[in-house]
Amino acid sequence: MIKDLCGIDEAGRGPLAGPLVVAGVILLKDIDGLNDSKKLTAKKREELFDIIQQNSKYHIVFTDNQTIDEVGLTKAIKDSILEIIKNLQTTTYLMDGNSSFGITNLQHKIKADATISEVSAASILAKVSRDRFMCNIASKYPQYNFDKHKGYGTKAHIEAIKQYGYSHLHRKRFKIKILQEPTLF
Repeated sequence: MIKDLCGIDEAGRGPLAGPLVVAGVILLKDIDGLNDSKKLTAKKREELFDIIQQNSKYHIVFTDNQTIDEVGLTKAIKDSILEIIKNLQTTTYLMDGNSSFGITNLQHKIKADATISEVSAASILAKVSRDRFMCNIASKYPQYNFDKHKGYGTKAHIEAIKQYGYSHLHRKRFKIKILQEPTLF
Protein backbone atom coordinates (compact mmCIF):
# COMPACT_ATOMS: atom_id res chain seq x y z
CA MET A 1 0.00 0.00 0.00
CA ILE A 2 1.33 3.40 -1.01
CA LYS A 3 0.06 6.40 0.95
CA ASP A 4 -2.14 8.81 -1.03
CA LEU A 5 -2.01 6.72 -4.23
CA CYS A 6 -5.10 6.18 -6.36
CA GLY A 7 -4.67 3.14 -8.58
CA ILE A 8 -6.73 3.09 -11.78
CA ASP A 9 -7.50 0.27 -14.18
CA GLU A 10 -10.14 -0.69 -16.71
CA ALA A 11 -12.05 -3.73 -17.87
CA GLY A 12 -13.81 -4.02 -21.17
CA ARG A 13 -11.51 -2.22 -23.56
CA GLY A 14 -11.63 -5.00 -26.18
CA PRO A 15 -15.06 -6.66 -26.08
CA LEU A 16 -17.51 -6.48 -28.96
CA ALA A 17 -20.39 -5.77 -26.56
CA GLY A 18 -21.10 -4.18 -23.23
CA PRO A 19 -19.68 -1.30 -21.25
CA LEU A 20 -16.20 -0.07 -20.49
CA VAL A 21 -15.65 -0.07 -16.72
CA VAL A 22 -12.89 1.99 -15.10
CA ALA A 23 -12.21 1.87 -11.36
CA GLY A 24 -10.08 3.98 -9.08
CA VAL A 25 -8.99 2.79 -5.63
CA ILE A 26 -7.23 4.39 -2.67
CA LEU A 27 -6.48 1.61 -0.17
CA LEU A 28 -7.01 2.37 3.51
CA LYS A 29 -5.16 -0.76 4.63
CA ASP A 30 -3.11 -3.57 3.10
CA ILE A 31 -5.09 -6.43 1.56
CA ASP A 32 -3.57 -9.87 1.03
CA GLY A 33 -3.96 -11.68 -2.29
CA LEU A 34 -4.22 -8.70 -4.63
CA ASN A 35 -3.02 -9.26 -8.19
CA ASP A 36 -3.94 -8.49 -11.78
CA SER A 37 -7.61 -9.54 -12.03
CA LYS A 38 -6.83 -11.69 -15.08
CA LYS A 39 -4.45 -13.79 -12.98
CA LEU A 40 -7.08 -14.55 -10.32
CA THR A 41 -9.95 -17.02 -10.46
CA ALA A 42 -13.48 -15.63 -10.67
CA LYS A 43 -14.09 -16.94 -7.14
CA LYS A 44 -11.01 -15.15 -5.75
CA ARG A 45 -11.95 -11.91 -7.53
CA GLU A 46 -15.43 -12.07 -5.99
CA GLU A 47 -13.95 -12.64 -2.51
CA LEU A 48 -11.55 -9.73 -2.88
CA PHE A 49 -14.22 -7.41 -4.35
CA ASP A 50 -16.06 -7.02 -1.02
CA ILE A 51 -12.81 -6.78 0.97
CA ILE A 52 -11.54 -4.01 -1.32
CA GLN A 53 -14.80 -2.07 -1.05
CA GLN A 54 -14.72 -2.31 2.76
CA ASN A 55 -11.08 -1.19 3.01
CA SER A 56 -10.76 1.57 0.45
CA LYS A 57 -12.11 4.72 -1.06
CA TYR A 58 -13.15 3.82 -4.59
CA HIS A 59 -15.08 5.07 -7.58
CA ILE A 60 -16.31 2.95 -10.49
CA VAL A 61 -17.33 4.44 -13.85
CA PHE A 62 -19.43 2.62 -16.46
CA THR A 63 -19.43 3.89 -20.04
CA ASP A 64 -22.07 2.24 -22.21
CA ASN A 65 -21.45 0.90 -25.69
CA GLN A 66 -23.40 3.70 -27.40
CA THR A 67 -21.14 6.33 -25.81
CA ILE A 68 -18.06 4.33 -26.82
CA ASP A 69 -19.40 4.28 -30.41
CA GLU A 70 -20.08 8.03 -30.30
CA VAL A 71 -16.88 9.37 -28.71
CA GLY A 72 -14.41 6.53 -29.24
CA LEU A 73 -12.67 4.28 -26.74
CA THR A 74 -9.77 6.61 -25.92
CA LYS A 75 -12.05 9.52 -25.01
CA ALA A 76 -14.32 7.18 -23.03
CA ILE A 77 -11.33 6.01 -20.98
CA LYS A 78 -10.04 9.56 -20.50
CA ASP A 79 -13.46 10.85 -19.39
CA SER A 80 -13.75 7.96 -16.92
CA ILE A 81 -10.32 8.71 -15.45
CA LEU A 82 -11.20 12.40 -15.10
CA GLU A 83 -14.39 11.45 -13.25
CA ILE A 84 -12.36 9.25 -10.89
CA ILE A 85 -9.86 12.06 -10.25
CA LYS A 86 -12.75 14.43 -9.51
CA ASN A 87 -14.32 11.97 -7.05
CA LEU A 88 -11.16 10.60 -5.39
CA GLN A 89 -9.04 13.58 -4.43
CA THR A 90 -5.46 12.60 -3.61
CA THR A 91 -1.88 13.48 -4.56
CA THR A 92 -0.89 10.67 -6.95
CA TYR A 93 -2.80 8.80 -9.65
CA LEU A 94 -1.39 5.72 -11.40
CA MET A 95 -2.99 3.98 -14.38
CA ASP A 96 -2.17 0.51 -15.59
CA GLY A 97 -0.85 0.59 -19.15
CA ASN A 98 1.27 2.69 -21.45
CA SER A 99 -0.70 5.94 -21.65
CA SER A 100 -1.71 8.86 -19.46
CA PHE A 101 -4.37 9.85 -22.03
CA GLY A 102 -3.09 13.43 -22.01
CA ILE A 103 -3.95 13.87 -18.31
CA THR A 104 -1.06 15.79 -16.75
CA ASN A 105 -1.42 14.52 -13.17
CA LEU A 106 -1.82 10.86 -14.20
CA GLN A 107 1.17 8.53 -14.22
CA HIS A 108 1.14 5.21 -16.04
CA LYS A 109 3.03 1.95 -15.71
CA ILE A 110 2.83 -1.22 -17.78
CA LYS A 111 1.82 -4.23 -15.63
CA ALA A 112 0.99 -1.98 -12.66
CA ASP A 113 -2.07 -4.19 -12.11
CA ALA A 114 0.28 -7.04 -11.17
CA THR A 115 2.77 -5.02 -9.12
CA ILE A 116 1.00 -2.11 -7.38
CA SER A 117 -1.69 -3.04 -4.83
CA GLU A 118 -3.91 -0.04 -5.53
CA VAL A 119 -3.93 -0.77 -9.26
CA SER A 120 -4.53 -4.48 -8.61
CA ALA A 121 -7.52 -3.52 -6.46
CA ALA A 122 -8.84 -1.23 -9.22
CA SER A 123 -8.37 -4.05 -11.73
CA ILE A 124 -10.48 -6.36 -9.57
CA LEU A 125 -13.25 -3.81 -8.97
CA ALA A 126 -13.46 -3.02 -12.69
CA LYS A 127 -13.44 -6.67 -13.83
CA VAL A 128 -15.97 -7.93 -11.28
CA SER A 129 -18.28 -4.96 -11.87
CA ARG A 130 -18.24 -5.52 -15.63
CA ASP A 131 -18.61 -9.31 -15.36
CA ARG A 132 -21.58 -8.90 -13.01
CA PHE A 133 -23.20 -6.46 -15.43
CA MET A 134 -22.78 -8.85 -18.36
CA CYS A 135 -24.14 -11.80 -16.35
CA ASN A 136 -27.12 -9.78 -15.13
CA ILE A 137 -28.06 -8.59 -18.61
CA ALA A 138 -27.51 -11.97 -20.27
CA SER A 139 -31.12 -13.06 -19.69
CA LYS A 140 -32.32 -10.09 -21.74
CA TYR A 141 -30.22 -11.32 -24.69
CA PRO A 142 -30.14 -15.13 -24.21
CA GLN A 143 -29.08 -15.92 -27.79
CA TYR A 144 -25.70 -14.23 -27.24
CA ASN A 145 -24.66 -16.03 -24.00
CA PHE A 146 -23.09 -12.87 -22.54
CA ASP A 147 -22.80 -14.67 -19.18
CA LYS A 148 -20.28 -17.06 -20.77
CA HIS A 149 -17.96 -14.76 -22.77
CA LYS A 150 -18.82 -11.36 -21.23
CA GLY A 151 -19.04 -9.77 -24.69
CA TYR A 152 -15.54 -10.69 -25.86
CA GLY A 153 -15.02 -11.89 -29.42
CA THR A 154 -15.12 -15.63 -28.89
CA LYS A 155 -15.99 -17.97 -31.76
CA ALA A 156 -19.42 -18.64 -30.20
CA HIS A 157 -20.11 -14.93 -29.82
CA ILE A 158 -19.17 -14.19 -33.43
CA GLU A 159 -21.37 -17.06 -34.60
CA ALA A 160 -24.27 -15.58 -32.59
CA ILE A 161 -23.71 -12.19 -34.25
CA LYS A 162 -23.70 -13.88 -37.67
CA GLN A 163 -26.98 -15.59 -36.85
CA TYR A 164 -28.86 -12.84 -34.95
CA GLY A 165 -27.11 -9.62 -35.93
CA TYR A 166 -26.04 -6.99 -33.43
CA SER A 167 -27.94 -6.41 -30.20
CA HIS A 168 -28.51 -3.13 -28.40
CA LEU A 169 -25.35 -3.92 -26.35
CA HIS A 170 -22.94 -4.33 -29.25
CA ARG A 171 -20.32 -1.76 -30.15
CA LYS A 172 -21.17 -1.00 -33.76
CA ARG A 173 -17.90 0.83 -34.51
CA PHE A 174 -15.85 -2.24 -33.62
CA LYS A 175 -15.23 -3.93 -36.96
CA ILE A 176 -15.05 -7.71 -37.00
CA LYS A 177 -13.06 -8.85 -40.04
CA ILE A 178 -14.93 -12.11 -40.45
CA LEU A 179 -18.23 -10.21 -40.64
CA GLN A 180 -17.02 -7.66 -43.19
CA GLU A 181 -18.20 -7.80 -46.76
CA PRO A 182 -15.47 -9.07 -49.07
CA THR A 183 -13.83 -6.51 -51.35
CA LEU A 184 -11.85 -6.82 -54.55
CA PHE A 185 -8.72 -5.49 -52.82
